[in-house]
Amino acid sequence: MKANATIKDMTRGNPAKLLFFFAVPLMVGNLFQQMYSMVDTIIVGQGVGVGALASLGAADWLNWLFIGLATGLTQGFSILMAQNYGAGDLKRLKKTVGVSVTLTVIASVIFVLMAEGLITVCLNWMNTPEDIYGGAVLYLRIMFAGLPIILFYNLAASVLRALGDSKSPLYAMILAALINIGLDLLFVLVLQWGIAGAAAATVIAQMFSLFYCLNVMKRIEILRLDREDFYPEKHMTAHLLKLGMPVMFQNIVISVGGMVVQSVINKFGFLFVAGFTATNKLYGLLEMAAISFGSAMTTYTGQNLGAGKLKRIQNGMKSAVVMAFGTSVAVSILMLVLGRPILSLFVSGDASQTEQVLDIAYHYLKVMSYFLVILYALHIYRCALQGLGDTVTPMVSGIAEFTMRVTAALLLPKLIGQNGIFYAEIMAWTGAAVILVSAYYIEMHALTSGRKKLNRTLLPENSGSDQNGE
Repeated sequence: MKANATIKDMTRGNPAKLLFFFAVPLMVGNLFQQMYSMVDTIIVGQGVGVGALASLGAADWLNWLFIGLATGLTQGFSILMAQNYGAGDLKRLKKTVGVSVTLTVIASVIFVLMAEGLITVCLNWMNTPEDIYGGAVLYLRIMFAGLPIILFYNLAASVLRALGDSKSPLYAMILAALINIGLDLLFVLVLQWGIAGAAAATVIAQMFSLFYCLNVMKRIEILRLDREDFYPEKHMTAHLLKLGMPVMFQNIVISVGGMVVQSVINKFGFLFVAGFTATNKLYGLLEMAAISFGSAMTTYTGQNLGAGKLKRIQNGMKSAVVMAFGTSVAVSILMLVLGRPILSLFVSGDASQTEQVLDIAYHYLKVMSYFLVILYALHIYRCALQGLGDTVTPMVSGIAEFTMRVTAALLLPKLIGQNGIFYAEIMAWTGAAVILVSAYYIEMHALTSGRKKLNRTLLPENSGSDQNGE
């Protein structure tokens, strides 16, 4: 079934080895993605000032909302692709990819119109301080104009990962990171375009990563689509939306919760916003490995579900949990030791202001580092459930995240002062993780005991797969 050297069948071989070598390129790719996000922040913070850094922070959650819509939709589509590939149904795989492209075109138009229309409404609702309001609007206008590029990059990367190729998205991200850094230096420091330059650099870099992924896909024989593959079928369209919409809604709920938190933070002044923003730019580094192991589990679980190999899914989960736990401890220690020097890269200006911002940022970083293992469990179990085709429970966990995050953000600062806002994130992780871990083991018990049958529509009629097969 392997039609190209870049794609990989994850229904055979050692689960731990497969997950590790699938996740490592994703980690490196995420590292480069975080690197160019951090470079944006460092160059803006050092080259433009603390006020510009706070403007980026004010825009963060609204920007993440629409990026989350893009990644959620395409991630949902990729679940069915992985299941088709694992089942060996290449005709259905092609149709799934083609219909996903059509749906992504439609989504691009809708998302851009929605995003551009919501900028000022949401910034006003979040109590964005007047001195950083204009910079946040400018940044978001440019970023949202590039949403179609972000959507199609995520779709292309999701297709490749669904087929077991985690290396090509890595190379695309490295290319994007290098281009983004070069354009940041040119646009912000040389041409003095400020926040607008940072946003433009990100969009252009993402475009190059999209072109790279498309070039790889052109060379994969089983992805050579016919015109009829793009025509939506009622059943397939409904199936894809059933998978993608809950992931999108999950990201919407998480983002709205984040915006509520941001509205509380904005009341504490721009120095607190700047400190909070500095740590949030390290958030990606904290969860980088968690996202990578999670993506590996989605592909691994999806392919093995398609092949009907439930015991392999259980073995893979055990390996993923061990790797995620060890990695989370290592990352926590690293952040506790080196966090403050790293945070200092984001901040410049008046010495007294800089020290205040760093104190705020490092306090928040320490709190997240102490509880990081919860975040890693959240990603592993959420993605495993999505690979099983269950995107509703992760959506419910997103609602739990929202509830816990908002409740903590509104109550804790009143009870223990402004630093109480740092625990909103921990409360959100915990609420979601409890639901996801419980749901995974309930689902697997139901499948392995025969109380719940595999969805046979995912498998070719002659599959003859063994539910406990290795």
